[in-house]
Amino acid sequence: MHVIALSEVTAAMTAVVGGKAAGLGELIRHGEQVPDGFCVTTEAHGLGVVPTAEVVAAYQRLGAGPVAVRSSATAEDLPDASFAGQQDTVLNVTGTAELIAAIERCWASLHSDRATAYREAHGIDHRTVLMAVVVQRMVTPTVAGVLFTANPLTGRRDEMAVDAAAGLGTTVVDGATAVDHYLLDDVTRDEAGCLTAAQLARLRATGERLQAHFGCPQDVEWAIDADDVLWLLQSRPITSLFPAPPPSGKPLPRVYLEFGHVQGMRQPVTPMGMSTLRAQIAAMLAALGVRVEIVDIGGRLYGDLTDLARDRSSRKRLVRLLAVDFGPRAQAVMQHVLADPRFAPTKGGATRGRAPGAASLRTAGRAVVGILRALARPEAARTRMFEAIEQLRVRSAAPADLRTAADRLRFVQATEADADDTADAIMWPIVAGMLATALPTALLKGVAGPDEIHAVLGGMPHNVTIEMDLALWRLAQGAGDHRQLLLDTPPAELAERHRHGTLPDIGMTAFLDAYGHRGVAEVDLGVPRWAEDPTPVFAALANYLRVTDPRQGPDQRFQRASAAAEAALRELVGRARRRRPVRGSIAGFLLRRARSLAGLREAGKFAGLYPLRETRRQLLLVGADLHDSGLLDQPDDIMFLTLDEAHAAVHQGVDPRATVASRRATHRRELRRRNVPVALLSDGTDVETILPAVPAVDGTLIGVGASAGRVTGPARVVHDPATAHVEPGDVLVAATTDPGWTPLFLTAAALVTETGAIMAHGPTVAREYGIPAVICVPDATRTITTGQLVTVDGGAGTVTVHRPPAPNREGRP
Repeated sequence: MHVIALSEVTAAMTAVVGGKAAGLGELIRHGEQVPDGFCVTTEAHGLGVVPTAEVVAAYQRLGAGPVAVRSSATAEDLPDASFAGQQDTVLNVTGTAELIAAIERCWASLHSDRATAYREAHGIDHRTVLMAVVVQRMVTPTVAGVLFTANPLTGRRDEMAVDAAAGLGTTVVDGATAVDHYLLDDVTRDEAGCLTAAQLARLRATGERLQAHFGCPQDVEWAIDADDVLWLLQSRPITSLFPAPPPSGKPLPRVYLEFGHVQGMRQPVTPMGMSTLRAQIAAMLAALGVRVEIVDIGGRLYGDLTDLARDRSSRKRLVRLLAVDFGPRAQAVMQHVLADPRFAPTKGGATRGRAPGAASLRTAGRAVVGILRALARPEAARTRMFEAIEQLRVRSAAPADLRTAADRLRFVQATEADADDTADAIMWPIVAGMLATALPTALLKGVAGPDEIHAVLGGMPHNVTIEMDLALWRLAQGAGDHRQLLLDTPPAELAERHRHGTLPDIGMTAFLDAYGHRGVAEVDLGVPRWAEDPTPVFAALANYLRVTDPRQGPDQRFQRASAAAEAALRELVGRARRRRPVRGSIAGFLLRRARSLAGLREAGKFAGLYPLRETRRQLLLVGADLHDSGLLDQPDDIMFLTLDEAHAAVHQGVDPRATVASRRATHRRELRRRNVPVALLSDGTDVETILPAVPAVDGTLIGVGASAGRVTGPARVVHDPATAHVEPGDVLVAATTDPGWTPLFLTAAALVTETGAIMAHGPTVAREYGIPAVICVPDATRTITTGQLVTVDGGAGTVTVHRPPAPNREGRP
């Protein structure tokens, strides 16, 4: 049968009736008021011929009056893709001929430019999508609109939003007329606009029912007719909402700050990586005397800062402490939270935010000793640090007698629980360098501005990431006769040839021996290392080979930045001593120590990647065993399990494939998400959305200057550094960066990011190479398009977008 009554449709029939019809059928079965109708199935679409006789018979049963003909594709109204407005709806269709033509029009809209582009953006295979068509009796509304059961702008889950207008609901959806906007919460409002208070109450009650039934916030199309009957025309998940924090069970709201961007990560973390990172971050904070619960929200790392915010002592320092790693956006949202009466200090202070007094004193004692030793003798501190890193590298290797999956799991679990006695040698020199970098700003207030202090911090030595970049540059410089091969061959093909030993020896093996444990999003255990897949390294190598001016080479850029920083240091310290002798002397000492120690900031993570690499290698071997036994479809599926679930699969034979499939689907969906909130409240509110708007200047985007200088060049928006093609002189625009991105810095003329802190990774490396950087530019990767000419002013903290876009390399716009 090619035609099914809507009353017979169930949620399990999506493949036959499409997403919209399945949703409507579910509403009918739930007892909601839905206009009567039928569905022309995907089987009919597959045949390519409208089943006229069946359609006419069903149309006659509806009364043969005006109907609405609506698309219902199999990839429509899904939890991660609504397809709102992407395919056609035809209203007020009357008569058999018009009905058949409308069905054919809906079929054709499956292949429209907008629907095709939408599927490509969501990674949906065109070949897998079929179209069903819904035909429903027309409702003649006096008022119609859309109900969101959660606030779609702020994410707040206990607040509904309604847009309504007189007449057909299409005027609301299409934006064709002014609409009345309502926010529904527990407050009863006076009648206003086109809806009465009673109608708003009815919509709220309906929204509560639908959300409870479907189990997630809903986007509901509705209409009210002249008899005041509320008709539901559609209910689908709100696909734009960021996942809400897990229920806390606490009566007062909680605040969660996103931690991932500190490591240059905006993408979701794999489940196995999440378990490792949560433990590592909690342990690191505990070593500093702070206890923060790390929460998985949408596959991202969020820290629950509620108790710190409500503690009288901690809240005084909280915003200032966020400056170092989290940056201005995090500081702004936390200032807002601290001013919220719901986060007022609680009597007796926090119980979870701070470690017990004895532990805090022990930590403080070790910190004082470690920091003072590093400041007194920075060379000795660096020596101890790199000796500790080498010990960690050697100790992280797995013993040779691991034979079974059970053996390997025991090794991994022991590694997770192992206390690292080299932590102090690595941690405190880094902290000393960060303090030496941060304190002079206050000491030199009125003597030197932030830009002058940033200039002193350029060309910083002892940075393992810079050393890695320069090693890759030397490799490019030595390419010789292989230069054209590396430029003309796709990076993935070069990587494949390298793995099979068919690539000429260009020094890549030695480079990967030293740095192959790194990669993009490298703190995620579930992400491949460069040694496994060197495609990104070959892509970066091609970018380096495009640099033909020796003065633009990273070695010379670094030398110039270092020389300029030393000159700026001498001038600044001399001026400060003349104006404020004591403060100037202290600031000079600290800035010199910053140049000796602040470059070590990357070394901590660099060291931690050694045990992470070995843990990943052992888990992949466990995954291979589970694949051979039929419990996993591929070895790296193990990264979508937890250690406990892997243990159950190995020791009890529990089949985890359904769990893996579900988590992979969620992970793919979250990979497409471009906006990750800086901070969330427990009710789902994205705190940034409720901050006062920053006045916009036409053509100028406002951010925070993080590396001085002014450059104009074509923008290059990059989401994935693995295959990025960056020409010399391009302005690199990214959501965020981590060490896996830094090879792109060597050809970029400037850096623009959406997140970050002045002392975070991206701006630090930008200063090393003397390129301007502006961070914390909201929506930069969506506002700016590749090819547009932009001016980056790292001193003013602005990005000016010049329109129209600059011509491309062939001279065309």
